[in-house]
Amino acid sequence: MIMAQLADKLGFGKELVKNYKMVPGKGGMMEPEPESILREINSCVWTIGYTGQSPERLKAHMRNMNVFDVRTLKANGGIDKETGYKLDGEYFGLPWPCYGTPELRHPGTPNLYDTSKNVMDGGGNFRANFGVERDGQSLLAADGSHSKGSDLTTGYPEFDHLLLKKLGWWDELTEAEKKAADGKNWKTDSSGGIIRVAMKNHGCHPFGNARARAVVWNFPDPIPKHREPLYSTRPDLVAKYPTHDDKKVFWRLPTLFKTVQDKNIDIVKTFPLIMTSGRLVEYEGGGEETRSNPWLAELQQEMFVEINPKAANDRGIRQGDEVWVRTPPMAAVPGFKGLRVRAHVTPGVDAETVFLPFHFSGHWGGADLLKYYPEGAHPVVRGEAVNTGTTYGYDSVTMMQETKTTVCQIEKVTA
Repeated sequence: MIMAQLADKLGFGKELVKNYKMVPGKGGMMEPEPESILREINSCVWTIGYTGQSPERLKAHMRNMNVFDVRTLKANGGIDKETGYKLDGEYFGLPWPCYGTPELRHPGTPNLYDTSKNVMDGGGNFRANFGVERDGQSLLAADGSHSKGSDLTTGYPEFDHLLLKKLGWWDELTEAEKKAADGKNWKTDSSGGIIRVAMKNHGCHPFGNARARAVVWNFPDPIPKHREPLYSTRPDLVAKYPTHDDKKVFWRLPTLFKTVQDKNIDIVKTFPLIMTSGRLVEYEGGGEETRSNPWLAELQQEMFVEINPKAANDRGIRQGDEVWVRTPPMAAVPGFKGLRVRAHVTPGVDAETVFLPFHFSGHWGGADLLKYYPEGAHPVVRGEAVNTGTTYGYDSVTMMQETKTTVCQIEKVTA
């Protein structure tokens, strides 16, 4: 509803909701029906494998959770009383990938690349995503390597209109499917016909059947090798395993690697601890919603840092003390003391490493920002956001920024 209101304000409200069913919401205002939003989202994600997840199928799963095996996630029988929908053979929640149209009834995929099952039972093989040949060597699967029951027992490329015609399977499409699939591949055929013929009729995976790559020729290191982080507590390892040279990503965006690492070669003298961040089971994402839930907030009431007993003892820190966690970016901000959090002394981390969860926000450098929240909109629990302390970095393979780890120093709050 909020997105629809924003789109209206920006002048493209009709375009945003043109495929949605509008229903009365709070205060009598019309808002998009959630089911139709999901249907539109799923209609354009053929390659990801969410197109088989319809709202109706997912709601039937939620109404009949008792028929799913807690170990295999597979439904053992079961009919949804509300709709008569048969659940037998499906995996709870239709786990990704769930291919084709909802009518195809792909059950979801409990384990990727499981060749012991037919593709229509959630089985699969390795995707042909890198072409069919490299340096004169075939990239397709070897003879006999295929998912159970496949009509093709050798490797094969991704399915498109040409492959269906070459195999003599084109006429298995309906006339409407032929019209939609001509000139297309399985990812761009909006009818789902190519997927249906490949999977249901012939037990083949629409994304092909290929070998896994050991040499990844388009990565900076075709064979994986260790490279020390830009901010490292081990100068000796930096010398042995340096990072990449500075480069331009996408031919235009300057991205620093070695320049940053060389500039911070002695960073361990000031920041001797490795700081890593991660997830708590009580909270989700940035935590704004889950920390606003009083039952979840009760379970994790304060932002904290896990620190080893030796590291804590060396710094005069005891369980429950308030501490400052300082990282390199904070040192450049005048008057910013760091992240003020509670110390949890535990052997769960080693003496060189500390851990902070990433679900908190609402504090900044020790100050509670409660006054800046709209009335009634503040989370029950607030705390320092660890990402305000993480440092520059960029992974050249995943093309992601470094926001999960850096180096730090910890001091007890004395005033």
